[in-house]
Amino acid sequence: MSESSFQDDVLGELGDDKLTEIAGLLGTDTTGARETVAETVGAMTGDLREKADADDADGVEVRQAIAEVAEAEPPLEGVATFGGLGGLGGLLSGGMMAGVLAKVSKPVAAAVSKRTGIPAATISRVIEMLIPVVLAVLAKRASGKAAGTGAAGTTPGGAPSGGAPGTPPGAAPGAAPGASGGLGDLLGEILGGGKK
Repeated sequence: MSESSFQDDVLGELGDDKLTEIAGLLGTDTTGARETVAETVGAMTGDLREKADADDADGVEVRQAIAEVAEAEPPLEGVATFGGLGGLGGLLSGGMMAGVLAKVSKPVAAAVSKRTGIPAATISRVIEMLIPVVLAVLAKRASGKAAGTGAAGTTPGGAPSGGAPGTPPGAAPGAAPGASGGLGDLLGEILGGGKK
């Protein structure tokens, strides 16, 4: 299993040019931008986990978006393939996760603003830049998890997946498409063990 955190993967996918752009937006250096991005992504993933566990309409929507990400075709390579936020409409078979991330952006911006002192409007602009990157990392991680539960019966790191023989390719072992626990587990696997 990968040792990198979700935040590290987002920072890696973001690249130096976008990180420099975010630093300029924040009026800081790339180290400050890195810290703000990590804080923001941590808040976004925490909110996603919380919503996925909820037994309400938001929870249903997040779980459906997670399932959509997990079932999506292999992701496109690189952030440039998204063509900015305007290109998200067709991403991931309808872009349900893009909508979920857009919904959590305002409360996340407010929370990060409160913790960092950076204006919420500025954090919102950073989140707009991060959404395509977060989608790319989610898709890559979901694709890696799906590959790990396929016919080989191993995780990407080579450890046994624990899937029962005869599990349909691409199906998470023990997780029916509508089972909130299975999708919550999938979200945990995609996002990793939590913040570092």
